[in-house]
Amino acid sequence: MLRTFVGAIALCSFVLICSTSSPLTAQDKKKVEPKKAPEIPPLKGKSETIKLFNGKNLDGWEGYMDLWSVKDGVIVGKNDKPLKVSTYLFTKQKFSDFRLLFSFKLGEINEMHSGLALWGKRITAPDKGLDPAKEHGEYTYQGHLVMFPSDWGLFDLYRRFGAINLSKEARAIQKKAGKQHDWNDMELLAQGNRIRLVVNGQLVLDWREPDPKYIQEGPLGLQLHSNGKPQEVLFKGLELTTFPEDKLLTVK
Repeated sequence: MLRTFVGAIALCSFVLICSTSSPLTAQDKKKVEPKKAPEIPPLKGKSETIKLFNGKNLDGWEGYMDLWSVKDGVIVGKNDKPLKVSTYLFTKQKFSDFRLLFSFKLGEINEMHSGLALWGKRITAPDKGLDPAKEHGEYTYQGHLVMFPSDWGLFDLYRRFGAINLSKEARAIQKKAGKQHDWNDMELLAQGNRIRLVVNGQLVLDWREPDPKYIQEGPLGLQLHSNGKPQEVLFKGLELTTFPEDKLLTVK
């Protein structure tokens, strides 16, 4: 009985020391079970299908029009001079639960990833020394970012130090399904606290937000990443269904 009691004290001391004195080692982290996310069901509302992009102009969108344009039925984000902060083309409408069907292509002149932002809000870039009015800092995002294609995964923009920490294995699956400089057909299904992503017919992401306070109705944002080099990103399709059926349509 005494041996059990002493062992319990030792175990509690070990946990306390690890949590207050020093970071966990890689070996320790493997032993820590991640907090299981709650299963929040899809929200209910009117289901309707909306063409976010009319193929001709950027009606219904807002952002820096010297960086975003339409060419041959495609939305093009392009910068020739360095961008100090990532900037976004925002939908004027806000969404919570939705299915988005779209295609994305990374231009030939760059390898920097892009992404689609959701469940957040537009903010002015908080970078020190940046003049937002002069340096494209007034259209950035705080919220979730589904990343593609160079760096696949999830990021939390300007919150929680950014990382959502998908495993290397999960990111590898996404990268294998994707194409670096060709069109990627994607289906993004966001419902409740769940995000699913299908890339070229393959389900590559099925993730739940563990903290519901980070989910909010907000605009969608197409990302043109900060970069010291010229870059180009291309989006097309962009057909959205609000409060959709809990079903993936494009998995092969």
